[in-house]
Amino acid sequence: MKKIAIWLPIAFLCIQNLSISLFAKPIKGPMSLTSQPFGKTQAGEAVTLYTLKNKSGMEVQIMNYGGIITKILCPDKNNKLEDVVLGYETLQEYEKGSPYFGAIIGRYGNRIAKGKFSLDGKNYELFTQNMGNHLHGGKVGFDKVVWKVVAAEGDDKGSKLVLSYLSKDGEEGYPGNLQVQVTYTLSPANELGIEYKATTDKATVLNLSNHTYFNLSGNAKRDITGHQVQLNATKLVAVDETLIPTGELVDVKGGAFDFLQPHLISERVDADDIQIKRGGGYDHCVVFDKAPGVFAKVGKVTDPVSGRSVELSTSEPATQFYTGNFLNGTYTGKYGVNYTKRMGFCLETEHFPDSPNHPSFPSTVLRPGQTYASKTVYQFSHK
Repeated sequence: MKKIAIWLPIAFLCIQNLSISLFAKPIKGPMSLTSQPFGKTQAGEAVTLYTLKNKSGMEVQIMNYGGIITKILCPDKNNKLEDVVLGYETLQEYEKGSPYFGAIIGRYGNRIAKGKFSLDGKNYELFTQNMGNHLHGGKVGFDKVVWKVVAAEGDDKGSKLVLSYLSKDGEEGYPGNLQVQVTYTLSPANELGIEYKATTDKATVLNLSNHTYFNLSGNAKRDITGHQVQLNATKLVAVDETLIPTGELVDVKGGAFDFLQPHLISERVDADDIQIKRGGGYDHCVVFDKAPGVFAKVGKVTDPVSGRSVELSTSEPATQFYTGNFLNGTYTGKYGVNYTKRMGFCLETEHFPDSPNHPSFPSTVLRPGQTYASKTVYQFSHK
């Protein structure tokens, strides 16, 4: 009986350790990156959730379905860790449908007019689902596929998750076999980096982005109208009633889109401005005042109540600044919060919407032999 008594706790400890190893697997640095199963898609594909951590206590969770950022924990002015992004607790909820919470967007982020464009003399037609226009890659964009995990590692210098996806020729109507790689990194300085690379075997158009909805209040306690925004963006890509660019770049100075100096979102989100009215608030591409392709700091958003801030740096020429105008209470997310209008804001770094149909816009054409490269960093702080 004594032998049994001795072995029982040892057996229990072994089983417990086995359970931990199965459901929270350390990878090259147990304190900085772990993984666990996150269920299976309706098609039966296994999905894994990765947790990146740093020594400051910041934590980022990303799953390989859609490359979706499901959670970002960062401290407030009282060092209280809370979640600063919108999303769900389960894979099934993401599959049922969401407004692109946290996802990689492709092949083409934002809109293409009537789902049509011409390239090298050939006409292409894409799926249309947004006021007769193509939006965020189509019916099954990059946000709705399972990405291959190339690398998942962490050490004292930070954590890294590398995902890849082969978008085949003709997928969603786009030409070319497109090989895409997205690298997420978390640094000790609370920098969440996203780097995109892609190559193709046939000329195509490409505009990759990430569609995370931020809410710096923590666990979405309040809407984002009290957030303060500063953007080094001097031009606005004007849009028509269906949010398709007119081709005009408008100087923002002195208007509702002038965030060269910090302003609360609430100040002008309902302004008597034709562009604000067309978007139902801010849902527009604003153009940064920097040289093309240069990686630079371009903006900052702060929640004065929590003390949290996020600084934006990117190599992209613009960002879609969106204030959750179409969140209408039909989505209930984490912590039981009902996502109503303006519960989150997006800074989707990108090239301009509908660029394939506007020769004057920076080109989004990628050709064989070229490498698409883009980098965006969100750095979080608190005071």
